Amino acid sequence: MPPDATHVNPTDFGEFVVQSIARTSRSSPQLDQGVLRQCLGLSSSFMVTDATMNPEGGTGTWFVGFSRLIDLLVALHSRNELELETFNAASKACSECWGAAGMWRGLEDCRNGVRTVAEKLKDMLDANGRTYKGESVYAP
Repeated sequence: MPPDATHVNPTDFGEFVVQSIARTSRSSPQLDQGVLRQCLGLSSSFMVTDATMNPEGGTGTWFVGFSRLIDLLVALHSRNELELETFNAASKACSECWGAAGMWRGLEDCRNGVRTVAEKLKDMLDANGRTYKGESVYAP
């Protein structure tokens, strides 16, 4: 039987993140930060598609994925393995998500999620609040 062309499954950023990380983890014991950066780069797009394709729970699936990514960054930071490029990708993702949440009707609540993960990033900054391991960080 052919697939139903009138039905499209909603996106789920939380599931996407888990699957992406799991695929790379099978091939290497070390987490591929390039994959993390790619996922972070997709976070604002998933915020919009999760929320529009699943109005009842899409913002929740988006936040699960976004917060999982940031939790991975926190773990890498605690092991002194977090790359500056990955930190900057997370900072940029927060900025893009913040902007998209303000521009798309119905996504205003996503700003609370962005604020939550941005606080975790802020806690990783050097004491001056402007650098990470002595290097300048992305700031919109």
